[in-house]
Amino acid sequence: LKHGRISMLAVLGHIVTAAGIRLPGAIDLSGTSFTDVPAGVAALSKVPASGLAQIFLFVGILELSVMKDITGGEFVGDFRNGYIDFG
Repeated sequence: LKHGRISMLAVLGHIVTAAGIRLPGAIDLSGTSFTDVPAGVAALSKVPASGLAQIFLFVGILELSVMKDITGGEFVGDFRNGYIDFG
């Protein structure tokens, strides 16, 4: 269930960037702007390696510490973990 949500966000992100909507400003200190980064898989060659490492590290921390699936939850996909609880 969690990976389905991530997949939906990935598709939406691709649709938005393919439509030409970009963040303002620079993606790195050398001045590469977000508009210089292409949409889709081609963006991996333009994003600096340290930026990709930060993304993977952040997602890994979320997977291992914050977004734990609680066994015995009330329903499938019950990710409440005490940090943020909306119900």
